[in-house]
Amino acid sequence: MNGAHPECAARLPCDSPGDGTARAAHPPARTYGVTPVGPGTGDACGAESAATVTVTGLCLGRRGGARARPAAPPERSGCLPPTPAPLDHRWPAAAILAAVPRRPLIANGPMSSSPEDRTDPSRTLWTARGRHLGYAAAGVVRARLQTLKDTGTLQDFLELPEDECPPGRRGFEARWQVEGTVTVRAGLTVAEGADHGQEWTLIAQADQPWDLHWPAPSEMFWPHEPDGTWAHESPTGLGHLRPNALPEDDKAMRRVLRDAVRDSWNVHVVVHEAMTPDERGRAPLTPYLPPGLHHRVVEHRAAPHQLRAVNWALREFGVEVPRGGALVLPGIPAPSGSDTGALTVRTVFLDGSEPVELIDAVTRFAALSRPLPEGAGEALATLQEHWHLFTVEEELERQRRLVTMYAEALEAMTHSRDLYREAAERAHEALAALREAAGSSPAPPLPAARAGSPSFPQLTRTLERLKGTAKSLRPPAGPRRADGGEVDASEGHAAP
Repeated sequence: MNGAHPECAARLPCDSPGDGTARAAHPPARTYGVTPVGPGTGDACGAESAATVTVTGLCLGRRGGARARPAAPPERSGCLPPTPAPLDHRWPAAAILAAVPRRPLIANGPMSSSPEDRTDPSRTLWTARGRHLGYAAAGVVRARLQTLKDTGTLQDFLELPEDECPPGRRGFEARWQVEGTVTVRAGLTVAEGADHGQEWTLIAQADQPWDLHWPAPSEMFWPHEPDGTWAHESPTGLGHLRPNALPEDDKAMRRVLRDAVRDSWNVHVVVHEAMTPDERGRAPLTPYLPPGLHHRVVEHRAAPHQLRAVNWALREFGVEVPRGGALVLPGIPAPSGSDTGALTVRTVFLDGSEPVELIDAVTRFAALSRPLPEGAGEALATLQEHWHLFTVEEELERQRRLVTMYAEALEAMTHSRDLYREAAERAHEALAALREAAGSSPAPPLPAARAGSPSFPQLTRTLERLKGTAKSLRPPAGPRRADGGEVDASEGHAAP
């Protein structure tokens, strides 16, 4: 115990074995296990070395791990507890620091204000993913942002340094206001290189639940061009702002429709042409959609003869397209509250008039609550935790939250220090009682060796084994004379 840390904890196994004579001589005596805690007593996770001692008139716990020191925090591949975890003031300082939750730099997600919005972050989000089929996508975004900032549409924008961007991607941030009071923060990442186009991902979040009649955040980063090289769905490259004819090959058609059902980033609509439309009938549905859906809806067109093949491909998903009608694909998983009947439109007139019923079905489906698309959670966390474009008031509030967080951690560590100091005092009392008991109690006699048995049986067996080995290595003796001399066979005379 000489090398133990001064902060120690004592625990009591009440039924510890001991010498019967000593126990009878000292009836109040108990046996304790003293466990040193701290550096030098094991590994970093608190490997413990215990000594059993006899102490008079002191009981600190029960057998089975009850200790004077506080309970250790839960372990996770080491000494630190999982994060987030309930903060326990009895944990060590390192565990307390690890248990303090990592809070976003923007409170409650960037901007949600009501409890309902905090439980469903998708209500304040606008997500989109696409593919830029041209070159120098980052240059296109940079020029667009600068133009909108010069006109006052954007409050500010920032191109992130390369070391703060995902590998092989460029990052941008922008903030603006809608309706004069609602702040929108958005982040876009775009891949570098030109092989098979450049994929981009956009996450925007507002102070209030998102209104589909607000401008689409994609138009803040990309120029509004109906035939632009950026408005294409990823990974297939289908256009957002134009109708996309389904492939004639049945196998390719099934692949396109299955990918569309599994796509969680976009809303896919399949429209069946009852007869070959004219120029007005081939116009896209985009102009009739709310602005917030212009770059989130992919329109598929099925020719008159493809109806059976389309429904055959969609049969595994339990939906079908009516003849001359349209279907909003439900997706996997389907949003809560969606109804297949409400996603089906029996008749769509492709004569250039507004398809009111179809637009209503698409808008209602897009407003349903759904899980974040695959990969959007990481982008949202980056937006919340590494946001740069703060106003002076927001920066002041952020610093206040950081001060509060560290003050809570400091208070918890101080309380933990006090508890460990108390445990150390109790351990010192146990050690003092140990010394007192050791001075008053005679040492138990050593057990006598059994008669006829060697004191060191293992050593004896080892020596006998070595003796036998030495005999086997000794060279054989030659012939001897009658007087005991050895005969030298090579020279024919006896050796003296």
